[in-house]
Amino acid sequence: MNTANPQLEGLYLALSALCDLLVEKGLVERDELHEALTKAERTAVAGSHVDGDTESRRKAIAFPIHFLLLASKCTARGEVPSFHDLARQIGRGG
Repeated sequence: MNTANPQLEGLYLALSALCDLLVEKGLVERDELHEALTKAERTAVAGSHVDGDTESRRKAIAFPIHFLLLASKCTARGEVPSFHDLARQIGRGG
């Protein structure tokens, strides 16, 4: 992630915390959360296939969704990785 976007880093971390709160409060199951995020990812990537669109643009569109999915999976395992750890894992295809 470009270091010029610290506000986005904070936003992703806040959204991740809100997703975890929904699960902790029993408002959604973690599987339901993952299903919703996976659906959003498919929609985002499919909708970004316009003439002249690039692979890097599609990856950028999918990044926040990948981040939230990975953060949720880590939380389910009791892990609390940093933004940069999660971003690095996404960059490696994780």
